[in-house]
Amino acid sequence: MNESASAAASHFSPQANAWVPQTAVIREIRPEVSGVTTYQLALIDSVAAETYRFAPGQFNMLYVPGAGEAAISMSGDPDATETLTHTIRKAGNVTGRIAAMQVGDTLGLRGPFGTSWPVDLCRGKDVILVAGGIGLPPLRPVIYRMLSERENYGQLTLLYGSRTPEMRLYTNEYQRWQGQGFDVRQTVDRSAPGWQGNVGVVPQLLERLQSFDPANTIIMICGPDIMMRFTARAALQRGMTTEQIWVSTERNMQCAVGLCGHCQLGPEFICKDGPVFRYDQISPWLKVEAL
Repeated sequence: MNESASAAASHFSPQANAWVPQTAVIREIRPEVSGVTTYQLALIDSVAAETYRFAPGQFNMLYVPGAGEAAISMSGDPDATETLTHTIRKAGNVTGRIAAMQVGDTLGLRGPFGTSWPVDLCRGKDVILVAGGIGLPPLRPVIYRMLSERENYGQLTLLYGSRTPEMRLYTNEYQRWQGQGFDVRQTVDRSAPGWQGNVGVVPQLLERLQSFDPANTIIMICGPDIMMRFTARAALQRGMTTEQIWVSTERNMQCAVGLCGHCQLGPEFICKDGPVFRYDQISPWLKVEAL
């Protein structure tokens, strides 16, 4: 990440030894939608628990003995770290083992790692968050932070797309977000009985947005690569520049410190240089199939 971009996206470093997991206990388990669950974790070590801080967009490595580690984005309030919130989709060996755990079970946690969303850069500007499916959890800390400092930002908009209405995450929070100052707009790929909202892909929500000042807007995008590419293209067509667009990418992260090479995308290491990138830094590599 170049100097100007990294300065715009400040972040916290891992506690103590980045290689040694802290023991965390599961305090709460909340099913969200099919295959997706939110876990509230608490660090057992009191000093680690009191000093742990993260910036919106960062992630932890969750370790299950005998299964391995998985990189999971923080999805809770960055100003409330008594418990650490992770919304996890069951998708592999590690997340499958976590899905079988109960309240009171323990696992290892390393972090936080990675770059963060450019929240400070957004002060005095309009902000559009665009999320697709499981891309909403990494953006939820941005929502919490901006609502806690609502006076520091201009117009706030969340554009959220999911495959079906029943696959939408955090639906019990939308009304509160709306009431506190976020314009929440939703769409689904496939409708269902009772759904009266938009049907279509999420970039169309940006194309249809009326009150939009491209010169004074920062957009943050998280979701499947193809969704992020088409949303970025829609933003560029609306008059934004690549320097105003930020994305969070996902690859197979194993070490979290840029040594193993599993998450390399072009010249970048997603775990160390990302996962949050300014679009001009990462866009050439998002266009390469199967990279």
